[in-house]
Amino acid sequence: MKIIFHGHSTVQITTQDHSIIIDPFLENNPAAKAKAADIKVDYILLTHGHADHIEDAASIAKNNDATIIATYELANYFGWQGCKTQPLNIGGTFPLPFGSVKLTQAFHSSGLIENDKQEIIYMGMPTGLLLTIEGKTLYHAGDTALFGDMKMIGELHDIDLAFLPIGDLFTMGPEDAVHAAQWLQAKQVLPIHYNTFDFIKQDGAAYIEKLKEYGIGGQVIQPGESITFI
Repeated sequence: MKIIFHGHSTVQITTQDHSIIIDPFLENNPAAKAKAADIKVDYILLTHGHADHIEDAASIAKNNDATIIATYELANYFGWQGCKTQPLNIGGTFPLPFGSVKLTQAFHSSGLIENDKQEIIYMGMPTGLLLTIEGKTLYHAGDTALFGDMKMIGELHDIDLAFLPIGDLFTMGPEDAVHAAQWLQAKQVLPIHYNTFDFIKQDGAAYIEKLKEYGIGGQVIQPGESITFI
């Protein structure tokens, strides 16, 4: 399984036969090395409806004839744009050719701001994602604060790899993300949603070193880099 970090919260996961991308934000992402046209995937998974998580979803979906999987509101929004969609909601699981995706809760907000209309479009509840792929369980927390039910998620699911935001300001910061990793009982952690902009600048390496004090593995992947996860 190959995992590519495209910066911010954009993660691409590729198996031998399939590829998915989570929260595609490339064209206006100053950290991204790839462009939307470079992405080849079968599925697009969205955690919530902020522009820095859905900006390139429609173009990638149409270029690849890929299916967008998201909450009911988000799925309808992209369906109206001519995209293939699969609606899902918190607690629900959808089977995939290589495993499954389940939506979990997240504590954040979810709305698309249309500046020209001075309007905010409600995009449903924010979510996290639990993925089972090739016998592994991956958890993408989306944008979220620390919340107590992370303990329950960790108790119910044997999480091999967690993608956790550490940027602070709009999500939990590194200190809370250490607690999150412990509560989730994650074997490995990759930090996301940091250093894209100055206002969410954090030391990813220092965060990983802190996790090691609690026996939790992890590493920093720079935008454009990939790892092989076995």
